[in-house]
Amino acid sequence: MTTTTKSETAQVFRVYIKADRQKVWDAITDPEWNVRYGYQAVSEYDLKPGGAYRVLASAEMMAHGASEVIIDGEVIESDPPARLVQTWHASFTPEMTAEPPTRLTWELDEQQPGLTVLTLTHELDGAPLTAVTVAGESPDAGGGWSWILSDLKTLLETGSPMGA
Repeated sequence: MTTTTKSETAQVFRVYIKADRQKVWDAITDPEWNVRYGYQAVSEYDLKPGGAYRVLASAEMMAHGASEVIIDGEVIESDPPARLVQTWHASFTPEMTAEPPTRLTWELDEQQPGLTVLTLTHELDGAPLTAVTVAGESPDAGGGWSWILSDLKTLLETGSPMGA
């Protein structure tokens, strides 16, 4: 089950995943995992406060004109495997690049052994184009966080992403 809440300045996504919290954490933060779902773009984290975060364009994205680094940010807080707070700044278009960085909070709560509730809160103050994109409401930008989190859940529960 996935639930989504939106406001003008924040979007909250919640998904229940049949996997332990460490496995979900690894799927988010380990490039060997995070390249396997969503848009198949590698996410790299330096998991300490002030550490760098970046998402590298896939070969397909680069063939369509994307720069090598399509999203960047900074780790604000890292408490493995329970909580990760970071900034998030997409450079999909010049207009989005002009928007300020936004803030992501990943919270992982293992409700019982092998069942994790993942809550992603994306604070989007001053970033209306980013808000539309990550909500999956931009016709040419894919399904946003709902797509990514659904694919993450599918991968962890079945061993294969949705598109496989």
